[in-house]
Parts: sequence; C-alpha cells; structure tokens
Amino acid sequence: MPVNPSLAWPELPLAPWKPTLETLHRWTQIVGKIRLSLTPWTNHSWHAALYVTARGLTTSAIAWTDRAFQIDFDFVAHRLVVRCSDGAEAVIALSAMTVAEFHDTLFARLAELGIRPRIVGRPNELADDTPFAEDREHGSYDPEAVGRFFGALSSADAVLKEFRARFAGKSSPVHFFWGSFDLTLTRFSGRPAPRHPGGFPHLPDAVTREAYSHEESSVGWWPGGGALEYPAFYAYVYPEPAGYAGSPVLPERAFYDAAAREFFLPYDAVRTAPDPRADLLAFCRSTYEAASEAGKWDRAALDAAFPPGGPR
Repeated sequence: MPVNPSLAWPELPLAPWKPTLETLHRWTQIVGKIRLSLTPWTNHSWHAALYVTARGLTTSAIAWTDRAFQIDFDFVAHRLVVRCSDGAEAVIALSAMTVAEFHDTLFARLAELGIRPRIVGRPNELADDTPFAEDREHGSYDPEAVGRFFGALSSADAVLKEFRARFAGKSSPVHFFWGSFDLTLTRFSGRPAPRHPGGFPHLPDAVTREAYSHEESSVGWWPGGGALEYPAFYAYVYPEPAGYAGSPVLPERAFYDAAAREFFLPYDAVRTAPDPRADLLAFCRSTYEAASEAGKWDRAALDAAFPPGGPR
C-alpha cells in the first residue's frame, strides 16, 4: 500500500488547532503519569517519556503484578488502546471530550482490566494546574489536525533517530516528553554540570536538577506555544559555554533567541525545503558542533566512527 504523502512534513499552523493541542497535551500527561508511577526511576526522567510509533505514541510495556500492559495513542484511527500481555484489551474512541471525561473513562477502563495505578492528578510544566478530574474547560479534538500533528511528529522522529546513530557517547532515546509536549534527543559530554536553578512551573526543582545533572546538548521539535507561536525545531546546551550563541548554525533560517537561550529553526522552513531531511540534519549537526566545540567536549571519543547503520 503506498504511503499517504500528506503524512510527510504536513502543514501545521498553531492557531487553528491550539484548543485541540491544549486538550491533547493534558491527555498525554495523564497517560504519561501512569507510566511514571509504575516504572522504575531512570536518570534524566527517561522512564516517564512516551515513544513515537507507526500510528501515534506509546508508553511501551509497563509491569503490573504478574503481567504487563501498555497504552497507545492511535492518531490514525483516533482511539486510545490499552493492551495487556494476557490478551485483554480496552479501547476509547478519541473525540471531543473534556480532560475530566478522558481521565475518568481511562481509569474506569483500567479498573475493568484489574489495573489500578495512582498518579499525582495535576499537570506539570503548565501555568494552569487544574486537576485532571476537574478540568472541564479543555475538551477540543480535531482529528484532521491531530493527523497532521502525527505526520510532523513522525517525520521529525525519523530524522532525529538518524542523527542519534552518529554518536558514540551517552545519548537519550528519541522520546516524547509529555510535560513540555515535545520530541527530543539529548547527547552528553560525560562531565557533571553545575546545579540547575530549577523554576519550571509545577515541577519539583529536584526533578529538574537531576535531569540537568550532566553537560548536555539537546535538539528537538515542538508544535509551538509560549515563546514561539509556530512549530519549530530547537537546540540548546546546558550549561551554555561562552561563544555558543554566536556560533554559525545551519540552515540559513535558523536563529538564536537570547531570551530562551536556544537556537530555533521554524518547522515551515524545514517542511518547505527541497530536502527537509538534509536541512534538519544540518541543524542537528551544526548546533551540536557549536555546543561541543564551545564546551570543549572530547569529540574524538564521543563522535561515532562508523556510518549510520553500522559496519557492513
């Protein structure tokens, strides 16, 4: 069956689907917190993230007593699916419903499967921390917009995974953080970092400080909001070394934002490029080179010596 070309690098202006994004953000937080509550702590909160699949996002397998389950967002058929290792399954159709309705329905379906997780029932990293079970303000769901979001997410995921393969040092998976609602990849120098000041809304500073405990260079994609009212790729380094902000970065439309202390590349600049993959890889490489050169990383030890895909 041929690939639907509309799924690759689709248009995704923020304003038309922002109400849906705000709802979906909170839905992913509920699902992500279930994984967080039942998964052993892994450095930099990697145990909490979701992963891109061929149809959406997944928790991956989560242990529960003598079996396992996982929760999948299917953005193709627009449903949430809970699958258990014993064959049991529950399905929730994704359509316009409040965060409270989504929360209550999901926990009811889990209880029917004999799964009873406990979560901290408030959002993280959002100014509005209305408890999920009480949030009747956010309830939009535009399936067409969600499909385009998934197309953008899937396109970015493939390129970031290619970039990840070109590094021999410690690296995160390419994963989706539901707190900030972004897809990200992080490379590490191997050296400890200064104590992070914290300060993210409704997120314990101890969590932030552990996440930024070692020198890192991160690159990722998010659909916009806050500092930028459009989807964009971003790159930053912690701690930021002298000279990083003035480093030459590719492609031409990439820029440094002094307030955010990040490089940004508008998603539309990549989407409309003759070769989106090449432009995004150029952004990933050049921002990493800026971070590692200014920060005096041991490039000889960290950069992979073999081509993507490994030796033949």
